[in-house]
Amino acid sequence: MEEGLVANQLELPSELEWIHDVFHVSMLRRYRSNPTHVVPVEEIEVRPDLTFEEELVQILDREVNVLRRKSIPLVKVLWQNHSSEEATWEPEETMRQQDFHLF
Repeated sequence: MEEGLVANQLELPSELEWIHDVFHVSMLRRYRSNPTHVVPVEEIEVRPDLTFEEELVQILDREVNVLRRKSIPLVKVLWQNHSSEEATWEPEETMRQQDFHLF
């Protein structure tokens, strides 16, 4: 990895050669090696615009966020290729619209 003032150039594997290899420093974080973090590139379908679709695996929990004039039901979502520590809280209505088969 070459370092600059505001950007870093990464050495990417050959199967990612089509991805631009320079990233702004705000997009990068120090990495601590962990063998459980290895995800083969073949398992993730990256679109030409460098986006990919997260796949919902399981709803782990539910709660209601109470605001002054309304309540927002939330669900804790486990995503494919992510650990339970990386689960996120999402609006239940949004998840119902996208992944209705889990409700």
